[in-house]
Amino acid sequence: MNRELFLKIVRDMENDNDYFRTRFDARHKTSFSSLQKCTSAIRQLGYGNVPDSLDEYLNMSDRTSRESLQEFCEGVIRLYGKEYLRRPTAHDITILYNHHATRHGFPGMLGSVDCTHWAWRNCPMAWRGQFMRGDHNCPTLILEAATSQDTWFWHAYFGMSGSNNDLNVLNQSPLFNNLSNGTAPIVPFTINGNEYKYGYYLVDGIYPRWSVFVKTIPHATGDKRKRFSGAQEAARKDVERAFGILKSHWGIVRLPARAWEENKIRKVMYACIILHNMILKDDGLALCPDYVPDPPAVVQDLEDVRMEIRDSGVHENLQMDLVDYIEQAYIPRLDD
Repeated sequence: MNRELFLKIVRDMENDNDYFRTRFDARHKTSFSSLQKCTSAIRQLGYGNVPDSLDEYLNMSDRTSRESLQEFCEGVIRLYGKEYLRRPTAHDITILYNHHATRHGFPGMLGSVDCTHWAWRNCPMAWRGQFMRGDHNCPTLILEAATSQDTWFWHAYFGMSGSNNDLNVLNQSPLFNNLSNGTAPIVPFTINGNEYKYGYYLVDGIYPRWSVFVKTIPHATGDKRKRFSGAQEAARKDVERAFGILKSHWGIVRLPARAWEENKIRKVMYACIILHNMILKDDGLALCPDYVPDPPAVVQDLEDVRMEIRDSGVHENLQMDLVDYIEQAYIPRLDD
């Protein structure tokens, strides 16, 4: 994070929240400034420092450091969540379609979906059973995310217990709520002369055969299918790369969570994701830096849309069209 972006966040925090404004106590001594409190919060997020490690650097107690982190995360979500943790708008979807078709050879692709775990060191003993799984040696919380090729997070759902798998998380995730209630923009695309109504995400084998998912072909035979499988598996690594960048930039996510309350851990995760997207835009690496909101839409309960999302026939037709398309397409990672 560069200096200008950090100072902008400090000014916004000071204008939005009384906690970050300079005040006077009963002895008429000034409190910590917004710069000191935001510096404490950023250092805890970026390096994973414990609160009392800032005693000498900022002369700040561990209690004030914890309060600064909590208020900072809540402020980031409140001030920037609408823009930097938004669902793709019609303007965004058009850009994502064109970029992914050029870069990965997948027209109509919105991004990739996958899950990762965050270890929870101070999980209450009574809850450890539901937050543990055989492949993890400690309690964890699950993050489901959808990212594009630039590692921008378009969807984040965090807080499911670690004993669940990706399919359990999907069944409770709000990933397609905006489609099923009629508030999502409909941007169709065409492959091999066939039009498809909804964009799709690349996923791994555990996900269901829905019309909005494209999976690889296991044990592919023939050059066409092998080429499609290689392209799909290579493009799907975008979300894995995004998880790696998130954990490398924000040490608090890389280390086991120390908070006792699940709600506080959730706010830290969402704040880190929002800050990650803000840095992408500030560095000029975001595919969709401009936020162009869609017109307001009336919320409806569209049962037929839910049936269309779960249509396995469309999934099969889309996969076969992509196999034929990718056979002729130029894909930089495969053909260079």
